[in-house]
Amino acid sequence: MEILELLPSSFGYVILTYLYSWIMLTYLGIKVGAARKKYDVKYPTMYSDKDQVFNCIQRAHQNTLEVYPQWLVFQTITALVYPTTAAVLGAIWVTSRFSYAWGYYTGDPAKRMKGAYGYIGYLGVIILSIAVALQLLGFF
Repeated sequence: MEILELLPSSFGYVILTYLYSWIMLTYLGIKVGAARKKYDVKYPTMYSDKDQVFNCIQRAHQNTLEVYPQWLVFQTITALVYPTTAAVLGAIWVTSRFSYAWGYYTGDPAKRMKGAYGYIGYLGVIILSIAVALQLLGFF
């Protein structure tokens, strides 16, 4: 049986969410590269001793990379059973990472909380992943 026969057509929305997340990660990476040039922070140095704004730009990208693998796993588990819901929750999370980064880019770390709404998407896929596990185990 082919994968296209196994997956519901709405799984296409999930794939588009993964592509959207790739765009977001690429954007954040480009911003760090540009900041390295602007603030003269050479590789492999991760953070600047002189410039807080560079550090905020770097942290926005680094924090996203720290949580991204877990998001991918929970997004995929949720999407196997609830593809449309997973796509919506994923789009919320990915969009929130832009808001998070733009807030952080101001140089005021507290403004990163402009992306806090992303927890709706992140916790949503975690909770639904638990529900999928419990369904597979026959609890409901």
